[in-house]
Amino acid sequence: MDGLNAMPPSPSLVVAVAINGKSKSKYAVNWALDKFVPEGKILFKLLHVRPVISAVPTPMGNSIPISQVRDDVAAAFIKEIEWQTSQKLLPYKALCTRRKVEVEVQQIESDNIVNAIANEVVNCNIDKLVIGASSRRMFSRRQTLSARISEGIPSFCTVYAISKGKLSSIRPSSSDRTGSVATVEDSETSCSTSISSGRGSRSLTERSDSTASYSQFCSPSLPLQRFQALSNINQTLLHKRSGSVETIASVASTTEFYVEPEKRKNNGSPEDIINVTKHESTPSMVTDDSSWTNDQASTSDVPRDFSSGEQVNINFELEKLRIELRHVRGMYAMAQTEAVDASRKISDLRKQQLEEEIRLKKILSNEEEARAMAEKEREKYEAARTEADYVKNCAEREASVRKEAEMNALREAKEKEKLENAFMGRVHHYQEFTWEEIVSATSSFSEDLKIGMGAYGTVYKCNLHHTTVAVKVLRSMEAQRTKQFQQEIEVLSRIRHPHLLILLGACPDHGCLVYEFMENGSLDDRLFRKNGTPPIPWFDRYRIAWEVASALVFLHNSKPETIVHRDLKPGNILLDRNLVSKIGDVGLSTVIHSGSSMSTLHKETGPVGTVCYIDPEYTRTGLISPKSDVYALGMVILQLLTAKQAIGLTHIVETAIDIDTLEEILDTEAGKWPREETKELAVLALRCTELKRKDRPDLKDHILPVLEKLKDVANQAKEMASIAPPPPPNYFMCPILKDVMEDPCVAADGYTYDRKAIESWLNENENSPMTNLPLPHKNLLPNYTILSAITVWKSGH
Repeated sequence: MDGLNAMPPSPSLVVAVAINGKSKSKYAVNWALDKFVPEGKILFKLLHVRPVISAVPTPMGNSIPISQVRDDVAAAFIKEIEWQTSQKLLPYKALCTRRKVEVEVQQIESDNIVNAIANEVVNCNIDKLVIGASSRRMFSRRQTLSARISEGIPSFCTVYAISKGKLSSIRPSSSDRTGSVATVEDSETSCSTSISSGRGSRSLTERSDSTASYSQFCSPSLPLQRFQALSNINQTLLHKRSGSVETIASVASTTEFYVEPEKRKNNGSPEDIINVTKHESTPSMVTDDSSWTNDQASTSDVPRDFSSGEQVNINFELEKLRIELRHVRGMYAMAQTEAVDASRKISDLRKQQLEEEIRLKKILSNEEEARAMAEKEREKYEAARTEADYVKNCAEREASVRKEAEMNALREAKEKEKLENAFMGRVHHYQEFTWEEIVSATSSFSEDLKIGMGAYGTVYKCNLHHTTVAVKVLRSMEAQRTKQFQQEIEVLSRIRHPHLLILLGACPDHGCLVYEFMENGSLDDRLFRKNGTPPIPWFDRYRIAWEVASALVFLHNSKPETIVHRDLKPGNILLDRNLVSKIGDVGLSTVIHSGSSMSTLHKETGPVGTVCYIDPEYTRTGLISPKSDVYALGMVILQLLTAKQAIGLTHIVETAIDIDTLEEILDTEAGKWPREETKELAVLALRCTELKRKDRPDLKDHILPVLEKLKDVANQAKEMASIAPPPPPNYFMCPILKDVMEDPCVAADGYTYDRKAIESWLNENENSPMTNLPLPHKNLLPNYTILSAITVWKSGH
């Protein structure tokens, strides 16, 4: 139990990495992982400072202060920013997770990056802070962000600046600085600081000069900071121990720091600027303690009053200085290696520059060749253009001659036609009626004879040449109406089909069309029971769908051009006395000169037709095809099934099929619909109303065979309905039993009843069951006439 309740050991070191979310932040994270992971139990913190959210952007491109936005909108926007920041920091967290390091991601909202990171360092007691450093800082006069962070971080935290995955600079913590400087100051108390040798003074002067010159070219990196610390310690030793001149002179005569002037002039690298050498007649600084002791013992100028403790302190401090010097030399060796790498990169860049220059020269030469070639092509173009102008002029002259010849030929053809008409009479594909005949037949367009009114004209019922006809009179004969009038005459006068409305004649001068009269009006009127007309049975609706589809197939396969109706709807489908359907109003139809191809599209300037029946793709693109009539046919079939308006009908039927409630939306007035066949017809209609033209089935190969099969089913159902016995006449029914009488008898009130029923009535009542008047007597007379008729009816059925 104690092992289970024990808390996990706290990390021995807290390392924070400040990242800005850019790609270069990975260098700092990788460097920190390589540096500190081997040191033991580490807690990594990824610090990211994002600006304070003070405004919310709008879709218009501006922004609104967050104080003026609703609380829920502001909270949602802040949550979205936090989520985006977390997603941006996930790759850096993954780097730590792959190294199996405990990591925490901290988002800090602040406009002052330095203060935010400093507060986080204090609050979390962070020991090490790793930040990114700009590689171009030596060329910038402004203080970089990494330098400001280094200055603003508390002194107990060590700050490492990383540039491109390498340590750029380090700001040690207060514990590190005091630990290294305290030992030096302890050694100062045991030695003198005055220098009697002129050469030693010159060495110190040269060293300080070289340090100053080096600081003008680069920022105080870690090796230079080490050297400056050593220089300050040495000067401190020189000034504090002014009373012990002889001892310092002996030390100065033994070791000497100086900078070689030749190397400082020729090379500016740290290895050449700061050079610690040994004098010809003095021992080396890196000799061991025994040689240093021997040299010191052999010096005759050193006073003998130094105690052994002071001598040990001096030797200890000098050994520490040797170690620091070796460390500085190692750092400068690393800097020299980086300088060599930089020079190598410079040489590579120069090599690339030479290659680019060679490539540029080649491009310039190619450009000159291209210009010369373009000049030649221009000359050829000018020559071809001159020749084309000449050919064009010749063609224009030939065209003018040909046009003149055609005009003469046309003039001669018209003259010839006039002569032929004069001898043979004019031939039309339809009968012409005079305006006077139309006015007389319609009783001057009486309102009593008006049977319909459309978007383009009014329809009247009248008699012409002893035939009942329907006359359609256009409202005006403007250009568009004239075009539709001529189109309808041209289409209906040259084609015939059992389910296309027959054009009997026309009056071209006043825009009148004469059609055969359809007794049951339009399919739209019958579906919505206009004027109380009886409903259409379901088997007749199956047949009407097949008839309309067969007429469309005939139009689409007409030769030599394909005819597209473009305005198919229940209002343009007419029914005769036997409910046989015929398509009319082909004024909006268009002729596609496509030969035998059924997929050719025809571009229209603007969509025409009736809303809810227009092909959506035709509305969007202006391209008309036979599939446009397929869409309208699907809408007509859906209305045949449901007797509902076309708006939103496809969605209603599709939803009903999905939830298996199709029977609830069918027109119940049509009778009992067959379940499977009706569902098949509804699915076919929905396929016809697909938004994309390519998704609709082919009319001839797919739609018409299905409708023909359903028509056969409807014919069988209709035959069965006609075979069923008709209901008995009313006078066969007993007024009391409401059923066919078995033994009809006449009572005293003159009505005929079934004997058993009237006798049971008379046993309890004295009045007539029909008139409720008292009966004069209760005698019953057999009605043999009705009995004989009932017997014949029963034998027949």
